[in-house]
Amino acid sequence: MGKVNIGLRGWRFDEDVLGEDGRVRPLATMEPEDRQRILVLADRVVDPCDACWLEYGEDQIEECNVAEVIYGEPRGEVVLCSAHEPDFLYWFREAGGKEFAGELELRDAFHQWILDGHRAPEEYEGLEHVDEDPTSLPEAPGRNEAIPGFEEEIAGLDEEDLDAMDIDLDDLDV
Repeated sequence: MGKVNIGLRGWRFDEDVLGEDGRVRPLATMEPEDRQRILVLADRVVDPCDACWLEYGEDQIEECNVAEVIYGEPRGEVVLCSAHEPDFLYWFREAGGKEFAGELELRDAFHQWILDGHRAPEEYEGLEHVDEDPTSLPEAPGRNEAIPGFEEEIAGLDEEDLDAMDIDLDDLDV
């Protein structure tokens, strides 16, 4: 079974999270880990890059690039544009970030590194991404465009359904 990215590069899902129509399967049919990652993706896919946001601040949010990649664990994830992905990779590989692998503190530690003025050296090369269909997503997809049917599905769930699926929407903007 192959792996797919949904909305952002980084988190890879087994192809079976998608139905035959290419849409994300209903949340109730997913494994809890996949379900939580889908929920976080739905929230973060429209966010600005964390590093841009830290650099420009809330007042200049229009200067921020839209996130293209996601790293880390849900609730400790970092979303980045392609210009700042090498900074994250350098921090993770060369500047001690690896110690936060799998930890919720990854985001805070990376944010602090950026706030302290650190960046990857100019000659540092990140990852070369090969997109099968680079035009398949719009430049800045909305939640429903990146994860089709998500908002309708969430709107149709009541508290009992959410509890039964162990979904916590408190940290999500849905």
